[in-house]
Amino acid sequence: MAVRVMNGSAIFRCCAVSPPPVAALRCCLYQQHYQIHSSSTRLSISRRHNYRLVSFGCRRLAIRRYSAPSLVDLVVEELKLLRKRGIVRASNKLELKSSEELLVKKLAKQVLQKGLLLEFRKDAERVVLAVAQKPDGKKNWMVIDQNGVMASIKPQQITFIVPGVENFDHNEISSFVQKAQNNLDPSLLEFAWNELLEKNKSTTVEELAEMIFGSAEPLESYSAYLLLSKDEIYFAALETKGSFSVYGPRPVVQVEELAQRKRAKEAAEKELEDFVNSMKTARNMPLHAKPPKSTWISEEKSRKKIESLQAYAIDDWMNEDEKRTAGMILKAMGLTKTSSAAVNLLIDIGYFPLHVNLDLLKSNIRTDYPEGILAAAESLLSESPDLDEVDRKDLTHLKVYAIDVDEADELDDALSATRMQDGRIKVWIHVADPSSLVQPGSLIDKEAMKRGTSVFLPTGTYPMFPEKLAMEGMSMKQGKLCKAVTVSVVLHSDGSIAEYMVENSLIKPTYMLTYESATELLHLNLEEEVELRLLSEAAALRLQWRRGQGAIDTSTLEARIKVTNPDDPEPLIKLYVENQADPAMRLVSEMMILCGEVIATFGSFNNLNLPYRGQPQSNIDISAFAHLPEGPVRSSALVKTMRAAEMDFRKPIRHGVLGLPGYVQFTSPIRRYMDLLAHYQVKAFLRGDPPPFSAGQLEGLASLIITNVKVVRRLSNSSLRYWIIEYLRRQPKAKRFSALVLRIIKDRIAAILLLEVGLQASSWISVGVRVGDEVKVQVESAHPRDDVLTFKEVQGI
Repeated sequence: MAVRVMNGSAIFRCCAVSPPPVAALRCCLYQQHYQIHSSSTRLSISRRHNYRLVSFGCRRLAIRRYSAPSLVDLVVEELKLLRKRGIVRASNKLELKSSEELLVKKLAKQVLQKGLLLEFRKDAERVVLAVAQKPDGKKNWMVIDQNGVMASIKPQQITFIVPGVENFDHNEISSFVQKAQNNLDPSLLEFAWNELLEKNKSTTVEELAEMIFGSAEPLESYSAYLLLSKDEIYFAALETKGSFSVYGPRPVVQVEELAQRKRAKEAAEKELEDFVNSMKTARNMPLHAKPPKSTWISEEKSRKKIESLQAYAIDDWMNEDEKRTAGMILKAMGLTKTSSAAVNLLIDIGYFPLHVNLDLLKSNIRTDYPEGILAAAESLLSESPDLDEVDRKDLTHLKVYAIDVDEADELDDALSATRMQDGRIKVWIHVADPSSLVQPGSLIDKEAMKRGTSVFLPTGTYPMFPEKLAMEGMSMKQGKLCKAVTVSVVLHSDGSIAEYMVENSLIKPTYMLTYESATELLHLNLEEEVELRLLSEAAALRLQWRRGQGAIDTSTLEARIKVTNPDDPEPLIKLYVENQADPAMRLVSEMMILCGEVIATFGSFNNLNLPYRGQPQSNIDISAFAHLPEGPVRSSALVKTMRAAEMDFRKPIRHGVLGLPGYVQFTSPIRRYMDLLAHYQVKAFLRGDPPPFSAGQLEGLASLIITNVKVVRRLSNSSLRYWIIEYLRRQPKAKRFSALVLRIIKDRIAAILLLEVGLQASSWISVGVRVGDEVKVQVESAHPRDDVLTFKEVQGI
């Protein structure tokens, strides 16, 4: 049975042995008037009238009082019944030719001419209907779409020519398309597939229209074409030439598989739709009401999507599926498929804080510890014996100064000094002794090796060792007994080393000072703090001696920032400017350098494999920079001449920049794994044991550690710069900053150092401004997320 739709009427055509097809009944629902006829019966009813008992040949079809909604229910029930029983029936009148015959016959009729309605591909994602107007050259045609827009198209762009159309009015295209869309019921294809599969026949668009709509008129043919073009399950194109195709039913197994895929796809699309709706809701919420981050990761389905979006935001997707998922989310949210759009979306829904550190996410740096590591740390604190207890020298009688930044958590070095009877100065550099707790190859050691260094960011610190272990078991504390490795040095009057000793020790730090408080004590010149003055005097001697050995002074101003509550939209930012030539900073740095020289000398004398560090001196004559002002200007110029650092693991190499014959970093074993390696080697020698690492092993470990350290250094620099720019963004627009001109980059663009900020930047300068001059600048633009910071020079006071 089929239904023909003509002039607002519906005509059922049925064979004598078949019930009216469900599809035909469904089509009738959209008509204003129905005409049902067979060879012996004709019945005319209105849409709201009741049906009567009708006889079709030998079969009686009872149609009782069905309203339109109940008739739809009948359709659905009939469809379920057919599927359940596997009933497949075909029209006796259907006669299908082979695909080859159909192609030949159809192509003979496919001649493009004026007034034809055709569908063409406008771009990769769009197809539109248009009316053919006239030839454009030998092959192309001019067409006009529903908006009256003319275009020239190539034959290969044409996807379908609507049959049976003559002199179509382009103004009617919208109405035509809407009517066709109303006819698109995918269940019609399932019935056609059943019928054609049983007979193993192929079909054309027009024949399919005749089968499911009872008509091959233009509207029904285009509707059938749309059904086939959108179909992903039942039919496949067997032959295609130009815009004409012959379709065949897919095998049952393939249809079942495709249907299953489609159901899975639809479920995924529904899941995505729900997720997108939840994101839209969150985006529109006020800041205080947005769902917490845990909400998005509590369920696996949403967690995978949010993680895909995060990976897209930091350009770190694991596979194409992750990338595709993020792209679909952004598209559904009406956003461009860019990493910045993903970042802003995650901020808008509250998943990312406004000042999220993207570089930290990209770096994959470990920011927390597994439970097993934390348990091992607890065990070390409660059970680990001191292997060097009997060899520790009691130095608790010394006055000990621990000097660091005010927010330092891990204190791993401290200093003492005295004047000997012969007038020479003796200094002690006390270094924390984490190797008294942690042994090479242990669980804690391996974790520290993977990290390579502690990470210090404006927003927080991620320590190399678990915090409790570092703070309670390793770090120095004021007034508490602390295990240390102490390097004691007697200096000649010219600052060179007269004698030295390396030993395990026990100390009790007297003062925990910040650089600012230590500098203030030095300026006060208090008699009771004579040891601090001696340390400053020793530092001055050392600096003078190193300069005599060719050392380069690179001291400058550096910014340091502390951010409180970084997840708040407006966190508190505290800016500190550190002058590396400050007396206290100079004191500490000189003592650390002295310790490094002693350890290198100690290692060389005892043939110890250590991470010896060197830096070849530049071939440029340093005296060529004597005309530049001392301080940041000269330091900036000298830094440009420096060559890359080098390492040797068997013997010391000269460190030209420091002016030393050899150097080993030793004073930060809680913060730097390379220092800890030196401790392992030295401590084993002091104990009389063979060093745990050969030169080759040290080199292999160093390669891994240096790679991690470079990542951390880049992260630290980018994070510091972000918060400096954010700090400057918040300053009053008219605020002026003092800046030192370091060098001329090009024409009137100069590298400057902001004296109140400790930041190097660039700025336009006036004609006549020279290197070393101090100028006033204002911030022109400051956008931390985009790393944009520009200045301009301003005149006047």
